[in-house]
Amino acid sequence: MRVIAGTARSLKLVTPEGLDTRPTTDRIKETLFNMIQFDIPGAAFLDLFAGSGGIGIEALSRGAREAVFVDNGKEACLCIEKNLKHTKLDASAAILKQDAFVAMTSLEYRKTFDIIFMDPPYHKELAKKVLEYLTVSSLAGPHTLIIFEEALDADLSFLEDLPYEIVKIKQYKTNQHVFVKKESTT
Repeated sequence: MRVIAGTARSLKLVTPEGLDTRPTTDRIKETLFNMIQFDIPGAAFLDLFAGSGGIGIEALSRGAREAVFVDNGKEACLCIEKNLKHTKLDASAAILKQDAFVAMTSLEYRKTFDIIFMDPPYHKELAKKVLEYLTVSSLAGPHTLIIFEEALDADLSFLEDLPYEIVKIKQYKTNQHVFVKKESTT
């Protein structure tokens, strides 16, 4: 796994050992960032269930103003820290070794993010729970782009009951990225 573009282009990243994380492949990461390339410069980026931090690091490398990485795994947080130092992007980053919901609560009313990315464990309804939380949270404003990764066979019907507009769904062989924004109240 490596950084695809930007100031840290081509630098290799370390990933946690074992099956607890599923690092996003370089090809999928490149496709994702090609879709959001114009949203990244100057953005405040939140990387939930961050794993190795590859997505948030890619955002920083491409010009995001700041990134907050959230993961409750000790090894994952150590990898994020090593990767940030290796890419020299640590000055613009914060790592929260916490449960995603504890971290979001601690960030409440302190930050509003331009982009929120999450890659929770599949088939545990964590994306749904985070999206429910974000409906009333100050972390996501009306222009915040929320992207979540899910298994290809995941049931997304829960989105019908939440006040989000689906911007785009990009499907790959085994997973998908779903792009949503809060529905406009006007």
